[in-house]
This record gives sequence, C-alpha cells and structure tokens, in this order.
Amino acid sequence: MHIRSQRHAAQPIVRFCRFARQQGLSGGVQKTLGALRAMACLGMASREDLKSGLRSVLCSSKDEWDRFEEVFEAFWSGDGTWPRVVKEPPRQEKCSKDSDARDQRRVSLMAGVPASDASQGAGAEEVAGASVRSRLRKADFSTLRQDDLAVLERISQRLTEQMGRRISRRRQLAHVPEIVDLRRTIRGSISRGGDPIDLRYRHRRVRPPSLVILLDISGSMSPYSVFLVRFVYALQKHFPRVDAFLFSTELVEITDVLRARRLSDALRALSHLALGWSGGTKIGGCLQDFDRFYRRRLRSADTFFMILSDGWDTGDPEALAAALGAIKRRVKKVIWLNPLLGLADYQPITAGMSAALLHIDVFAPAHNLESLLQLEKHL
Repeated sequence: MHIRSQRHAAQPIVRFCRFARQQGLSGGVQKTLGALRAMACLGMASREDLKSGLRSVLCSSKDEWDRFEEVFEAFWSGDGTWPRVVKEPPRQEKCSKDSDARDQRRVSLMAGVPASDASQGAGAEEVAGASVRSRLRKADFSTLRQDDLAVLERISQRLTEQMGRRISRRRQLAHVPEIVDLRRTIRGSISRGGDPIDLRYRHRRVRPPSLVILLDISGSMSPYSVFLVRFVYALQKHFPRVDAFLFSTELVEITDVLRARRLSDALRALSHLALGWSGGTKIGGCLQDFDRFYRRRLRSADTFFMILSDGWDTGDPEALAAALGAIKRRVKKVIWLNPLLGLADYQPITAGMSAALLHIDVFAPAHNLESLLQLEKHL
C-alpha cells in the first residue's frame, strides 16, 4: 500500500482499536501496532480479509473471538461503503477526537514514526502565551490534545532546567561552618600579628543529588508514560547523576539511551527496544531484579529513589513491600509519583499500593506538569 494511503487508512484503524477496547476486548499500543501492520499487509480493499486480520491480532481468548464479529459490525457501517465509520453521539465527539490523537501519538512514538504535521506546525513553533502556559501546566496528560504536546514539551524542558539550577544554588547557599581549619586560620592571621580574628572552615564536598528513576510503562499507565519518558529525559539533562529504567513485567535500563543529544534520537532508540509497552505490571518482581542486578546504582546516602507508577500490580504485594523496604534502607528518600493522585476520589487501596505505602517517604501526584515540578521541594 502506498505510504500516503497507509497514513489515510491508519486513523480509522486506530479508532477501531480504541472502540474495541471500550467494548471489553483486550488492547493496548502493541495490539494497535499489530492491527496497523495487518492493515498494511492486507490493505483496505477486502472487508472480510481485513476483518480476519484484525480478529487474529486483537482477540486473545475464545470469548473475544466470538464477540469480535459484533464489535466489528457495530463500528463499521454495513451499507456497502468501505471504509465508513459509525458516527458517535455529538456530546462525545470532542473527547473521541482527543483520545484518537493521543492513541496515534503513542503509536507513532513506539513505532519510531515522526509525529503528525499538526504537532510540528506554526502553533508548536510559537512561544506559548501566559494563558496557554498556565493551562498546559495544569492540564492532565491524559486529556491533552495532540497539538498541545509539542508546546508542553518545550515548556517542560525550560522549567526542568530552571528547577535543576535552583536546586544546585540552594545547596551551595546551605553551606554552614562545620570544622575549623587550624592551618588556614593561622596562616591567615599572620598578617594581623597572629591573632586568629577570622576563622577558616573546612566543608564536606557537596554533590548534587543522585536520582534513580523507575517508570511504569504498563497498559494502565499508557495515557501518561509517553510524556513521563520525556520528563525523565529532561531530568537527566539537568542533573549530573541519573539512572533510568522502564518496567512492566520486566525491568530494562535506558540510562544510555536517554543520553542521546536530541530527544527525537532517544525516542527512536526506545521504539526499537522490546520493552513491553502497555503490557501487565509486576512491580515487586521488577524491584527485586533491581535490587539483585543494579544495587550498585544506589551509590550513596544522597540517592533519591523515584518510582512513577499508578501502583496497579499483578504480582505478590509482599514481594513488592520486601523489595522496596530493602531499597529504602540504602537511599536517602523513596519518592513515589502516582498519576491517579490527581483524581479527586482516588484512594490507594489496591494491594500493591497499600503494601508499598509503608516504605514510601513521599507519595505525590504526577498527572500534569505542575505536579511534576513539585518534585523540586522533595529533593
């Protein structure tokens, strides 16, 4: 299929995958990518061929296989026009379009495809006004429009750089006298007849904090993980010691990948790694793997161990608590940033999150840029 035709056909396929998830079929970015690959191979000429291809990709159980026919026909019209999508109720149209844009952006990131022209147009190149900056700082990542993301990334990079500089200055100004340096005091008093008027002090060498960051990329985190990857990239650009990992059912280090000079290069490299995007979550098992294989990354007592996750864990809660407790004893502070804390009615009552709370020093939201910038006061 011609590249332009593929791009034209990709939008309804992504919309159908989202619709299928709403109807209870399993889904995620990986299955959406599989559906796009099926469309690229089979084309849109034959309705039945494409139906069979999508069914083989999107169905992972007999119940889903049996229900697929109904879901497919409910989405695609049966009047002989192909392809044609059933119109959604007017009150849901805006929400649907925004969700479609987010789905397409996530798929583009994981597949290593450049973002659509909408995110690279003149609007993304202009400096956002004060009202736009204020709105984007407070907007939940899961509700952002596609044409907002490029502007938000630029704001985020600038504010993260400012945050790193403020933390560095604050640590320097916090220097207080500790130990009198007799040799320098005597040497400095010779010109005053030997009276030690001005005391000289020795200070411990102050180093900026070391950050170890684990980012959850499971299915429940997919509305947030794409932007949070960018935030972690900005952090390691402005903090000298950052070790970064992604996890879902397995733990993968991405420290070297994020050291790329440009964000686009880092994202392209990430898209080629088998990372388990939008899969399940085994937080306890991944923390055990970190403690087993990467314990040396907890270099000193000034290390901040940070987890960005919604806490939905399919593993053993006791294993999560034990692993996090072992890590806590080796670091200065354990920080858990949870996007769901931005919801007014959220309560951390899941088994995994409840077990982890006993070992967390800072439990804070991470649903928008403003909440992420609050990280400064915890460092």
